[in-house]
Amino acid sequence: MTYREVWNWGKEILRHAGIPEADLDAWFLLEYVTGMTKTQYYVRDQEEMDSAKRKAYEEYIKRRGERIPLQHITGVQEFMGYPFAVDETVLIPRQDTEILVEEADRVARQSKAERILDVCTGSGCVLLSLLKMDERRKGVGSDLSGDALKVAEMNREKLGISKERCTFFKSDLFEKIEGDYDLIVSNPPYIRTEEIEKLQEEVRLYDPYEALDGKEDGLYFYRRMISEAGLYLRKGGSLLFEIGYDQAEEVSGLFKEAGFEQIRVKKDLAGLDRVVGGVYNKARENEEELTNV
Repeated sequence: MTYREVWNWGKEILRHAGIPEADLDAWFLLEYVTGMTKTQYYVRDQEEMDSAKRKAYEEYIKRRGERIPLQHITGVQEFMGYPFAVDETVLIPRQDTEILVEEADRVARQSKAERILDVCTGSGCVLLSLLKMDERRKGVGSDLSGDALKVAEMNREKLGISKERCTFFKSDLFEKIEGDYDLIVSNPPYIRTEEIEKLQEEVRLYDPYEALDGKEDGLYFYRRMISEAGLYLRKGGSLLFEIGYDQAEEVSGLFKEAGFEQIRVKKDLAGLDRVVGGVYNKARENEEELTNV
């Protein structure tokens, strides 16, 4: 079979399986197997494909047809222009989350923030992207999943960020966090428990459940972090969250109740609410305790 015939076969299999972007996914897998660019493909499309590569491609198409995410097959997802390693232990980085990184970068530049904490770091994509955007920044990423932290550490090494600038460790939100920060960011679990069963198979079956479940109303982790963030933010520091499209009003209310100021909502490219943030202008709640240490 030629490259063209193989790609056409892959497209047809994925269409029949109901994959939303069948043609594109079939191409990405062909590119992954052969290493060819589109330009090279159109020069060589009538050449016969190597049998070993064809067999690998057929296996990958079969797995994608079973709704296994493309990123779990290739082991990588591009985010903010960087390749991040991913597997079944982390949430696959999504374009929506780039809005959180862009807003965090804007806030950090405006406030000259250099110490960043990323809670629920997962693959580390948010924190590592922010550190790549400015070499003066240092960061800490925490997650409850030890397996996720192994992936984050792999990505730190892959992107060439030193341990002096970035560390990852296991913590239940702020449980083991020490020190203070100019900026805290998080993309926490925010899907209502009852809604998880309605998600597409790629998400529902293959993203880690604990990275999705925001408990009954989806606000559990926002409540916890907003109520505790004052212990870890320097005066004038900012807290930023990714949110679900219908959570801006409720999360903004939690910010207000906790004494945050300059509360703002950032929309994504589809015009949906995606990021909520606020500034903490009080002296840190543990200031006296830290001073006496």
